[in-house]
Amino acid sequence: MTDAPVSFLDHLDEMRSRVIKSLVAIGIGTLFAFFINDQILNVLVFPYEVALPGTDLAYFRPTEAFSLVMRISLFAGVILASPVILYQSWRFLAPALTSREKKWAFPMTAIFVALFLGGVVVGYYALSRGLGFLLGFGGDSLEPVIGAEFYLSFAMRFILAFGIAFEFPVFIFGAAAFGAVTSLQLRHTRRWAVLIIVIFAAVITPSGDPLTLLLLAVPMYVLYEISILAIRFILKK
Repeated sequence: MTDAPVSFLDHLDEMRSRVIKSLVAIGIGTLFAFFINDQILNVLVFPYEVALPGTDLAYFRPTEAFSLVMRISLFAGVILASPVILYQSWRFLAPALTSREKKWAFPMTAIFVALFLGGVVVGYYALSRGLGFLLGFGGDSLEPVIGAEFYLSFAMRFILAFGIAFEFPVFIFGAAAFGAVTSLQLRHTRRWAVLIIVIFAAVITPSGDPLTLLLLAVPMYVLYEISILAIRFILKK
């Protein structure tokens, strides 16, 4: 049985509390990232140096460097605060769950965070490969001149896209938990799943090149198969 229902205003107060806690976590993460922005910048620039050895990024406006540091700090702050954000989101949904389902809060949050960070790592690994593939089309006739703002914005969107994409097994598991799908149905629709994953990977990746698409689609399909096994054995139990 579920707990006693609460009023709409109680839901608003709960949501406000969860949002504030998430924003505080983001603020703390952003502040920490600001003090180590040089190290974070070096990490983000490394794939560019691998793809274009011997070249440096440049900025073209006096305020551009400061703006980039702020955006990078916020980007890193969101990643650092992701465990808190995901946990607060889960806790906001808790009143609609039974006492038994609430016990999944910590495991599900851990899975969310692990998948998101795993996607970030894979996205970072794929970034230099995708850049090398795209810039290789210029040959010897074209010399790439890439601004720091454009590259870093591209890199952050690229990495974030992978992190978000890796969350989809949790939604499949959730759909199965609510009875929307079964492991048998998922096994019988593998061909459609491959098509949907490829289309999704093509849409969500900023570069749009086939190498990056493959680097995202293959892990997503592996996670799809893992989701089927999780639904079949864990959920059934």
